[in-house]
Amino acid sequence: MKKLISTLSFLTSILTNSFAQNQWAADKIPAELKEKAHAVIRTSETFFTVKNIGEATEKVHYVITILDEQGLDHAHQIVFYNKLQKINDFEGVLYDAKGEKVKRLKNDDIKDGSANSEGTLFSDNRYKYAEFKYAIFPFTIEFNYETTNKNMLFYPTWIPQEDEENVTVESSLFKVKMPAGMELRYKLLNGMTKPNVEDVEGGKTYTWAMKGMKVYENEPYAPQWVKVGMGVLTAPSDFETEGYKGSAKTWKELGDFDNLLAKNRDILPENVKEEVQNLVAGMTDPVQKTKKIYEYLQAKTRYISIQLGIGGWQPFEAKQVAEKGYGDCKALSNYTQALLKSVGIPSHYASIRGGSGQREVQPDFPSQQFNHAMLCVPVKNDTLWLECTSQDNPFGYQGNFTSDRYALLATPEGGKLVRTPAYKASDNQQIRKIEVNLADDGNATAEATNIFTGTLHDDYADIKTQLSPEDQKKALYKRIEIPSFELNNYSIQEEKKRIPSATVKMSLAVRKCASKSGTRMFLSPNLMSVENSIPPASDKPRTQEVELRNAYSEVDTVSYVLPKNITVEFKPEMVKFESKFGSYYADNQIKDGKLLYIRKFVRNRGKFPATAYVEMIDFYKKIAKFDKAQVVMKF
Repeated sequence: MKKLISTLSFLTSILTNSFAQNQWAADKIPAELKEKAHAVIRTSETFFTVKNIGEATEKVHYVITILDEQGLDHAHQIVFYNKLQKINDFEGVLYDAKGEKVKRLKNDDIKDGSANSEGTLFSDNRYKYAEFKYAIFPFTIEFNYETTNKNMLFYPTWIPQEDEENVTVESSLFKVKMPAGMELRYKLLNGMTKPNVEDVEGGKTYTWAMKGMKVYENEPYAPQWVKVGMGVLTAPSDFETEGYKGSAKTWKELGDFDNLLAKNRDILPENVKEEVQNLVAGMTDPVQKTKKIYEYLQAKTRYISIQLGIGGWQPFEAKQVAEKGYGDCKALSNYTQALLKSVGIPSHYASIRGGSGQREVQPDFPSQQFNHAMLCVPVKNDTLWLECTSQDNPFGYQGNFTSDRYALLATPEGGKLVRTPAYKASDNQQIRKIEVNLADDGNATAEATNIFTGTLHDDYADIKTQLSPEDQKKALYKRIEIPSFELNNYSIQEEKKRIPSATVKMSLAVRKCASKSGTRMFLSPNLMSVENSIPPASDKPRTQEVELRNAYSEVDTVSYVLPKNITVEFKPEMVKFESKFGSYYADNQIKDGKLLYIRKFVRNRGKFPATAYVEMIDFYKKIAKFDKAQVVMKF
């Protein structure tokens, strides 16, 4: 009998181990999840356990099958840590196509590195990274890791298919456990259902689960948050970080926390106060005073990233910035605020999500959604926004980095969520004036003066200030959309105003500017502004809103000196049309033996219903058609 029991136990062990190994066999993936996929997330389980307002643990179990070479970007795992977040465990296993174990991750396989970006002086941000290099497809990798977090200002975001093109999901689960007396705050994204809430020993659990998610196809020009698909944002009500307690129930309370972190950190050395008071002596206009202080900041300081513990969110003291001459966005904003305060100008520290193309801060969900700090200076009939990290930014100019988005002001009354200004089409202009001498062989020389204002000036200002002359020329070549040309000479001049401008002058040799056929010559007079970005069509009905984020205008005036003994046989008629997306005008005129081409295009910003996408395609198709229209001339 004992022998029989022993045999049965042995067989049971074999079957159990076989199942454990073979559960990740690639042939168990449903066929519909392999369609258009390069990888399949077999399971993704996140367990976030809040112990109290100052500590939580997070356990992650993640298994993904790599179907082909294009899915290799997903054959790794990275886990970040720092003074406030520790890694307790990090394991990984590689399985072959049959689900049989090939390799277990060893300590030597896990890389440990600094997570500092260029320009970072001090930081405790680090990461552990592991990948499996395997080339027999399909194969599967499994990761398990656990962290302890003592920065409870942040709770996780769960998006099963975030930024995962051509990746499907077999199963994904997100569970949050809250202790008794603490409620979880959450926001559902893009149709996500409410959680399953259970009372458990010591508190409550909130569980979301998704299964069988096919390839998520992003639609062009969709709002940033829509592109991520379904998901959940979570946030604390009350939290504690390194002894600092706060609340995120309202924007007012979150701003109070910023005030708490900055308390008594605005004290300046006496010599600095005296210096800035002398700078503005005799001035009465607060805007001019602020401009003088801003220029002083730019001349005296430089940006250095400093991310140490609570210092990732708390500004360094103003006197330290004055002594060292450097600081991060928080420190420099706080320092500028102190400088302005010393000459009687009030301002507000502003938390913001900086960066072009960033996802919008969710205004109905108070929480720490910011990655940058700047300064807001309210003056009569105006509001100034100061980017304190830049040594060459025009005074009061934000660009695409911080314009047209929400910012949280830390006012004496607490936090106030406000919107930063959006630049209009009249602010962002491209104005071209081009003189072209067309030879009878179709080649040409051109003198072009290009004026770029507002956000359109940014690239050219960067080219001028950040690149060598050789690299400047290379950068301009990439931006000139003429099929065949040589850039013989150029200059770039920047004018630093509230709406700045960059003037780029060019001397060009244009090969085959016009084409010849027998006694005729064919010319497309739109030399440098042909619209080639037609939104892609789809054979499926659109479901997402259409968003155009940046407004701008283009005005081209191109004057052609034509070859002698040539006449214009045909020129396109003047065209003019408008749409909710913008307006377009183009005309060709013959005057004093010259061909004058005039084009005006305005693009509007805004959000439009999904049904408007087809109309937008037609709008851009019409522009592309008329941009390529030809003038026919005869010798």
